[in-house]
Amino acid sequence: MIIEPFDEHNRTVVANVHPPAWVNPRPADRYNLVVIGAGTAGLVTAAGAAGLGAKVALVEKHLLGGDCLNVGCVPSKALIRAARACADARDAGEYGVRVPPGTTVDFPKVMERMRRLRAALSRNDSVQRFKDLGVDVFLGQGKFVSPDSLEVDGERMSFSKAVIAAGARAARLPIPGLWEAQALTNETVFGLTELPKRLLVIGAGPIGVELAQAFARFGSRVTLFEAMHGVLPREDADASELIRKALGRDKVEFLCCVEIERVDRRDGERVVRFKSKHGPSDEAVFDAVLVGVGRSPNVEGLGLEAAGVDYDKAGVKVDERLRTSNPKIYAAGDICSAYKFTHAADAMARIAIQNALFLGRKRAGALTIPWCTYTDPEIAHVGLYEKDAKDKGIPVETFVQEFRDVDRAVLDGESEGFVKVHVRKGTDHILGATIVARHAGEMISEITLAMTAGVGLKAIAQIIHPYPTQAECIKKVADAYSRTRLTPFVKDVLERWLRWNR
Repeated sequence: MIIEPFDEHNRTVVANVHPPAWVNPRPADRYNLVVIGAGTAGLVTAAGAAGLGAKVALVEKHLLGGDCLNVGCVPSKALIRAARACADARDAGEYGVRVPPGTTVDFPKVMERMRRLRAALSRNDSVQRFKDLGVDVFLGQGKFVSPDSLEVDGERMSFSKAVIAAGARAARLPIPGLWEAQALTNETVFGLTELPKRLLVIGAGPIGVELAQAFARFGSRVTLFEAMHGVLPREDADASELIRKALGRDKVEFLCCVEIERVDRRDGERVVRFKSKHGPSDEAVFDAVLVGVGRSPNVEGLGLEAAGVDYDKAGVKVDERLRTSNPKIYAAGDICSAYKFTHAADAMARIAIQNALFLGRKRAGALTIPWCTYTDPEIAHVGLYEKDAKDKGIPVETFVQEFRDVDRAVLDGESEGFVKVHVRKGTDHILGATIVARHAGEMISEITLAMTAGVGLKAIAQIIHPYPTQAECIKKVADAYSRTRLTPFVKDVLERWLRWNR
């Protein structure tokens, strides 16, 4: 099992999460729980169940850690942090700080740093760690052979319950010539050792915009294509517009409503033929093409038919308790969820443990799941968008506070952005919220906590926030709600009371 380039750091990753000399253990007579897939959902399920005393088998055919460690959150955030350092150096003059003219990016060093940090973190997901936790780790293709048994490399194991956590992979877009031109995906882009001079990114969703901005900051001439209208078309429109402007400042060329007709490779270059919604076909030349859109569930090769587990192109079908059509088998994570986030997989795994092993009745639909797109500034969101609420017939009132009126944001030079909170009209009950800020992902949890605990803006208004912090923006939103309670009638009553007490 090799990840490129196979330097000392990637050798460390492989030694930890798929050691070549590993010998699978002899299967137990019967397991309380067999887990297929060792990404976030699978690892959390296996570790949690073993910690509670269950006899657990964990099966993985590739690398433990799944997408998050190897080709997702970990490497992408390392690159994004390096790209932010580039932008900070570029913009240092705005703070009265002089940097040498012509500051350059050592791209091989950026990628080496990413690999080094990923290698260090890989110990947390290592085969040895899970063996030490009491989990039987099996490396190889796991395949159901009956409703209550699984086979790995010819070895059969029986189980009382199982959890399918096989995850998802980058979708194969059906564009003629795209894959013959060696298009990159999140599974291969982190193996680059040279910076592409001209990069086409397909898809202006979270993966696409994050990497488009990062590579533009490193010095690539980046073009971003989106089939729909706008950047991050599923996000709040005001938030998406701020990100579009941020990409423009980083010199990302953006074209929306684009259909790619074909890609050809000529003399090492990628020639892309495309047409926009309102224009004729055109052609552009790039050094690399990155596909940043679409995920496909890993349902193939698992023997789901033999297990009596229903699935479709969206993944394994589950009910609110994460049970599949086979009551002995549950699923968690990207293979069954519309929320393809590491933290969502973690939360679902905890539900799967309780329901599978302890007759629990926890519902995945009851989860309040935030998410964040790690552009600069970031977009973080939780709950309903205003349109969602209106579509459900819920009357909405929206409170917005811009960071340009928050002292710390002004002092930091990060005054672009806002906190937007939707409440049920006539109440302080929070339905959803969007934050656009450099560290929006760090701020959204205050609102997520309020929603989960069932408290509203009235309670947040009573919380003392340190001054000066950017999180004060949330309190200012809550204060704006509190001011709406001062109706003309209430104000008249208060004035009468105060006159009487003079």
